[in-house]
Amino acid sequence: MGDVVSTHLDESRRQHIAEKTGKVLGEFCRCYKEQYGVALFNSVRYEIEGNGGPQAQLLHRKVPLDDHVIYSGNLFQYIEENKKWRNRFCVVPHNYGLVLYENKLAYERELSPRVLVNSAGYKILTSVDQYLELVNNSLPGVTPKSGHSPILKCPTDFPLILWHPYARHYYFCVMTGKEQEKWRAVFQDCVRHCNNGISEDSKVEAPAFTDAIRMYRQSKEQYGTWDMLCGNETQVLSNLVMEELLPELRTTIGPRLKGKAQERQRTWIQISDAVYRMVYDQTKDQYDAVMAKCELERPQMESTIRTDMDQIITSKEHLASKIRAFVLPKAEVCVRNHVQPYISSILEALMTPTSQGFAEVREVFFKEVTDMNMNIVNEGGLEKLVEYMEKLSHLAFHPVKMQSCYDKMDQLKLEGLQQRFDVSSTSVFKQRAQIHMRQQMDDAVYTFETLLHQELGKLQGKDDLCKSIQRILERVLKKFDYDSSTVRKKFFREALLQITIPFLLKKLAPTCKAELAKFQELIFEDFASFILVENTYEEVVLQSVMKDIMQAVKEAAVQRKHNLYRDSMVLHNSDPNLHLLGEGIPIDWGEEYSGQPEAEPDADKRRRAKQVVSVIQDDEGVLPYEVGAEALLQPGSPEPEQPDPGVPPSSPVGVKEIREALAQESLGDGVEEVEEKRLMNGTDATQETGATEEVVGSVPGDVTPQGPSSEGDRAHSATPASPGAEIPSGAGVQCAVPASPVLPSPVPRADVLSEASVQHGTPASPKPADDVPAEATVPHVTPASPTPRAEPPSPSAEIVCHQPSDKETGEEVAPLGGECSPLQPTGTTESGEGVQTEF
Repeated sequence: MGDVVSTHLDESRRQHIAEKTGKVLGEFCRCYKEQYGVALFNSVRYEIEGNGGPQAQLLHRKVPLDDHVIYSGNLFQYIEENKKWRNRFCVVPHNYGLVLYENKLAYERELSPRVLVNSAGYKILTSVDQYLELVNNSLPGVTPKSGHSPILKCPTDFPLILWHPYARHYYFCVMTGKEQEKWRAVFQDCVRHCNNGISEDSKVEAPAFTDAIRMYRQSKEQYGTWDMLCGNETQVLSNLVMEELLPELRTTIGPRLKGKAQERQRTWIQISDAVYRMVYDQTKDQYDAVMAKCELERPQMESTIRTDMDQIITSKEHLASKIRAFVLPKAEVCVRNHVQPYISSILEALMTPTSQGFAEVREVFFKEVTDMNMNIVNEGGLEKLVEYMEKLSHLAFHPVKMQSCYDKMDQLKLEGLQQRFDVSSTSVFKQRAQIHMRQQMDDAVYTFETLLHQELGKLQGKDDLCKSIQRILERVLKKFDYDSSTVRKKFFREALLQITIPFLLKKLAPTCKAELAKFQELIFEDFASFILVENTYEEVVLQSVMKDIMQAVKEAAVQRKHNLYRDSMVLHNSDPNLHLLGEGIPIDWGEEYSGQPEAEPDADKRRRAKQVVSVIQDDEGVLPYEVGAEALLQPGSPEPEQPDPGVPPSSPVGVKEIREALAQESLGDGVEEVEEKRLMNGTDATQETGATEEVVGSVPGDVTPQGPSSEGDRAHSATPASPGAEIPSGAGVQCAVPASPVLPSPVPRADVLSEASVQHGTPASPKPADDVPAEATVPHVTPASPTPRAEPPSPSAEIVCHQPSDKETGEEVAPLGGECSPLQPTGTTESGEGVQTEF
């Protein structure tokens, strides 16, 4: 922490921050202990009574991205400590953390990464103006005058900025618009994935936590959706504390900041990040303590629940009947006057972009399989099938190919309804729908490859293979439409509840909230841990509007709007043996059909780790900022000698040199030695003596450029870890506990490069409904898949991935020379959405 930050965060202010944090966490922990008993009762009751809904038709992959890399490539990062831009090799492993290395050689040698970033809660900005606007708003009254240099200048026209309201910001840039779009898709996928840090697999802790957050905020008169319910539990709690603490610090510290406007803004960002780290550390310790205490009490509580289940249910129903008699008449009037007239408008606003997104998922899946089939016809052979199936198996996790599906949700706008119902942002609904899209795509792909794998042993010749692929595709599309309808209807119901229930609670609070205390005497003392008046009251309010919501969704299905199917259409055991296939060993197309059983050494395996997205520059030849190999210059040596393969290449130079290299490459000139210059923030590059640097890129074919090592930013390696960049996930209530009175909160989760292996265009797949237009163009005519039929709902399962953690802080700057394996980090916690809770 710098001297300036230390000056503003002296011992007395640190003590005040700790006391304020402890106070907020104390109130939350009280809510959590109350909700823990209720969630445990709901979980045990669901386990005993069961609630079998319609069975999903598609299979669910258990470990989607084990040992895979989502993406890797080079980009420039702005280093705040020395105010210079440096080339970094960025790896996005299966846990969706951003892992930044000095260069590609450092990654291949398993050296410690420079930085680990958890992107939960971040926004991806592609314009410096957008960033400056957010920075100006973060510290009101401090705005640079016209003509003065802004806080950040980007050396190219293609920035990528990770902005967080409390934690450290990260600045990147690339050389072309195409690179920017692809990196943006990858970063957005990381944010989407990391925002889902609260595991849905936890049927007690997750609902208890989200209910406690909601109850705490309602006690502060804060209703409606909350944008910062993202990340793991510690991150969400840190956001909760910062929401109350930061305005107070802004008022006391803001006027004391000195210097130009840009310097005051920069200092404030550093102070906010330092406070966030302090809050994060304290929050983690306190939350872990209350979690451990609840776990110790759980066996006794669960024993009581199982013994007295009937009495607890009877007592709760008696309490509910009394509250219903008091609240329901008022609630029904409020629903009739303020909610019912708007339900159809909200539903239509939700249905249009969501259904278009799922239709695009169907189209992308159909096109990829049809392209594969056509290429097999033209090129033939099992080897080609294996090559394509390896790529297809990770289609759902390809940020670029999935981006057209995700973009459909950007059309979601509630406009006037958003203000009426106190919806701060639609981002929670967008991200939740996008997560469903990715899950449905992966389920469809996994079902397809499982059925195809089963058929391979029975096929004879290329013609049989192509016919089988077409037949299986049609079969999977039918199942997709059934599951898609189910998932969307469930999403619509949950979104409508999340929009309307907080509004109703706020409207009814003045007349009902104060009277709830009198109902406490109706609860037996032995059951007080499992029945809460507040939760029962919310269940009654939910029932008052649930009938109208169910009716609206049902009418949309009856009218066949957006390819929704009636609830009466249920497929029971249409493929009785299909789900048995899904329980088998995961299919590894490369190992099973490559005919190379010998295991690779670990180092080679890591270097050739399967990557979902191809390197951005695969179709462009050499990286735009790739200069080539330079000789290693020792201090004082005027001329380069033989290259030393043992020394990793150093960071890049200024953009001026990059552009010169581009010009030389376009003329076919040989590689020239680049004079070292360090690019200052927004200023001209200034020459330094004693070392030269080269710009390192990612060359297709694993060619690793080498050059002199840089000493310029080694000081950066000692930067402390930041909790604002950890690997979490979860921005909403994701619990699936049946009897819970709490509504699930939508949660937010890429986009992957095209592999350039498909040579033929394909026709658009038959649309499941006329109201969703096809998005693809059709260069070639191929057999269209039959239009699928409908089937009932089934919640989409979530993906489980692992994330590295360093002190659960989310950012780590590791010393050079250390050994680490970013693809298999330790100390991680699984998340139900496929994101880890920590680095």
